[in-house]
Amino acid sequence: MGTSLSAENKPPAETQATLPFSEPSGSPKSRKVLIYIDGGSRGNPGDAGAGAYFELDHQAWRGLYQYLGRQTNNYAEYAALLLALQYALQQGFPTVAIRADSQLLVRQMTGIYRVKDPVLQRLHSEAKRLLGRFERFSIQHTPRERNRKADALANKALDLRASGEDFYS
Repeated sequence: MGTSLSAENKPPAETQATLPFSEPSGSPKSRKVLIYIDGGSRGNPGDAGAGAYFELDHQAWRGLYQYLGRQTNNYAEYAALLLALQYALQQGFPTVAIRADSQLLVRQMTGIYRVKDPVLQRLHSEAKRLLGRFERFSIQHTPRERNRKADALANKALDLRASGEDFYS
């Protein structure tokens, strides 16, 4: 637990619904965003989904979910990370704090574990590229019980076999 990655000033092809979103009120530079991510599959591989739950200034703000088709659980975890990072960049956030209950993903992203699977290497590389576009970022492991909203969003994608967005405020 507590594995984290931080950086300062460092320079999926699946279906995903893109809806017109309004910008958060106030300047994104003054907003603090915390993102919980989760991915899962029913079977491994099996039907897979990704979820990302955003808190803005310590308040529930937005939830995203994405149906991934037939994928592995580890693929779904990375897809959740990419979903969150892409959306945070679209919204103009300079800093993100990511929380994930996948120790494998966190340890791979922090360099503790190597990424051996070629498919995951591609996703890992894309995640690193996206993280490099933020002024600052952190990624930490969180216990599963603190990640229930992201888990619920990943399961929503599986249940609906759809992608979309939930609004919390």
